[in-house]
Amino acid sequence: MTGTGLPARNYPLGRILLVWVAVSVLLLLTSLQGVLNKQFPDPDDILRLVQVRDLIDGQGWFDFRQMRIDPANPPVMHWSRLVDLPLLAIITALSPMIGQSAAEHTAAVLVPMLALLGTLLCIGRTASRVFDREVVGFACLAVGFLPLVVYQLQPMRIDHHGWQICAVAAALAGVTGIRARRGGALAGLAMALGMMISLELLPVAAIFAAVLALRWLRDREERFWLVGYMQALATGLAVAFVLTRGVADLALYCDAITWPHVAFFAVVAIGATVLAYAPPLPPLAIITGLGLSGGIGLAAFGFSSPGCLRTPFGALDPVVRDFWYVNVLEGQPVWRQGSAAIGVAVQVIAGIGAAITLLRTSTGQERGWWLDYLLIFAGLAVLGLFVWRSMAFASLLAAIPLGYALKQGLVRVQSPGSTLGKIGVALGLLVVLAPMMAVTAVQRVTAPDVPVQASGETPTTEAVTLDESACEIQTSVRELASLPAGTIFAPLDLGPAILQDSDHAVIATAHHRAEAAMADVILGFSGDAAQARQKIAAHDANYVVLCADVIEADLYASRGGPGSFAALLRANAAPEWLEPVALDIPENFRVWRVKD
Repeated sequence: MTGTGLPARNYPLGRILLVWVAVSVLLLLTSLQGVLNKQFPDPDDILRLVQVRDLIDGQGWFDFRQMRIDPANPPVMHWSRLVDLPLLAIITALSPMIGQSAAEHTAAVLVPMLALLGTLLCIGRTASRVFDREVVGFACLAVGFLPLVVYQLQPMRIDHHGWQICAVAAALAGVTGIRARRGGALAGLAMALGMMISLELLPVAAIFAAVLALRWLRDREERFWLVGYMQALATGLAVAFVLTRGVADLALYCDAITWPHVAFFAVVAIGATVLAYAPPLPPLAIITGLGLSGGIGLAAFGFSSPGCLRTPFGALDPVVRDFWYVNVLEGQPVWRQGSAAIGVAVQVIAGIGAAITLLRTSTGQERGWWLDYLLIFAGLAVLGLFVWRSMAFASLLAAIPLGYALKQGLVRVQSPGSTLGKIGVALGLLVVLAPMMAVTAVQRVTAPDVPVQASGETPTTEAVTLDESACEIQTSVRELASLPAGTIFAPLDLGPAILQDSDHAVIATAHHRAEAAMADVILGFSGDAAQARQKIAAHDANYVVLCADVIEADLYASRGGPGSFAALLRANAAPEWLEPVALDIPENFRVWRVKD
């Protein structure tokens, strides 16, 4: 490799580890209440733990069914065993010494910190190619100020998103190395593992491939970046697929890696390899050859899996799409995010601005390095505009130029000059590192005055999230566990908590593989009592459970109106075929037994 890679300078491992400890402690302190209460940030984290428990209890490695979701027709989950592995290892290692419950708690705290460590080591390696030890440390520290990143790496956040961020950081470290074939292979392997974790990294893998193809077009000597990348990507996917999905179930799912995906990447890898060993070709011929390889691979994919040529959610049940999918904001575009997007946008724009400055002032190999970095950065930012969850990847790439800006700002503050200028620089750094502070301050200044409630008026209440609810979910579900085991008709987001802390089954959770059962839950709660009874009987449910003050219950009642099943349950006007169950639980957490 001659024109892009730069050797790593003095890699400050000790400094990076120190930053990791500091950021981990900060995250632990800011989420301490949730950690102490064993409260997971998201229902997906709970279901991840349930999946690992199933493995420990003897469920097969290649058996992805969730037997307590819609028991008559349990869904095959699309989640990867790769994410289960670190949880499984820690829980099984510690359980003999401290018991399974404490081992699970420990794993839920440690595993996100391990993903954070991997991310910081890769960001530090990448930054060390162009900056000194101080900037490397500041770049790693900047990761701790990126809200979309730290949310996915906080303690108790054990679902797959943190490992996806780590995979992107590893791929970045690979493509910014100095040895073409090895660096490309490292990046390809990282993307293979990332895509096995979740198919949503497919466009990210395409962005890395496009940048490596541009290297080839700039300089034929750099062609083995793309070759190594595609070979490792195809091989890594094939091996990971066999080891984690097996060959017994070769159903063509559209939301996870299946053999047509592996075949597509294999065809592209073969095409890139053939072109690389061919006599020197003009750029147009290279583009044509790579495009032809991609076209053949796509044709093979479409022939073997025609229904998957559209997005994984393209064929989603309309009821599930309109009620659930469009309300999952992390999967929606940036313009649906409200003020939460402002702070992230400030950091990403500042990072891109700093990267452009570094590109303009650099020369030689370093200039090529920054060009590729900026192209990857911009590609991830565009992707994040349409899928908000992916903006975490763009935020991650902002860390390195923000680390540089942080050092430059501190130098300015410590240098001779006007006090006013120093204050301006300090405020600028504060806005970039903690932009939501400025957003919150502006909102408080510009917010209209809230009218004082007159004496005797009924206070208004707003629907809240599960963790804010007065239902005391964990305590209430443990009380629910005292009832004879049965199937529960409950809101989607409440399902994982029921599975975690009881032996009951549920009709559905907010996971689209069980979309028919999800539609039944939605239609049952938002329809009238007769429709609800029909859906409940169809699934042979024994109990009905509702947390009256949460957003999901409010959506059901709003969708169905005052006569809906959810509205009746919220008003304590359950139909006569339901019998209230007396438990030591808050009033908002309501349980009924279905009469025979």
